[in-house]
Amino acid sequence: MPLYLQIVWLFVLAIPIASIAWTVTHEEVLREPRDYCINQSENNRSFIARKFFFVFTCEYCFSHYVVILFLAITRYKLLFEDWRGYLVGGFALVWVANQYMSLYAHLRLDIRKERVEIKHVEQKVKDAEADTGQQDARAA
Repeated sequence: MPLYLQIVWLFVLAIPIASIAWTVTHEEVLREPRDYCINQSENNRSFIARKFFFVFTCEYCFSHYVVILFLAITRYKLLFEDWRGYLVGGFALVWVANQYMSLYAHLRLDIRKERVEIKHVEQKVKDAEADTGQQDARAA
């Protein structure tokens, strides 16, 4: 496969990897299993069990396992045609997927911040309208 096509595949394959890793570690749809994993990762007596459950709470950690699954399914290799291609491709996919997740987290934070600012401005407008209405009622 030519290098330019390998690079295109790198950026395309990282999208579903990031999506899966983010969904499992952050989204509300899997909150109950994630809460269980968080509890087990903090309170389990076994060191191995704590580390096993921690994987499902950390998008960076979990993305490594999602990448391994995608490498097995797609046989994606980067730069080399032997086992080294899997190694380089795997770490490159993890890095790009985590960049996507970081970008998504920043976008989500900005959207949340804008919503809070809009609510604050709307409340100020409502308060000002209420004050104006009360002053008009007193004047009449």
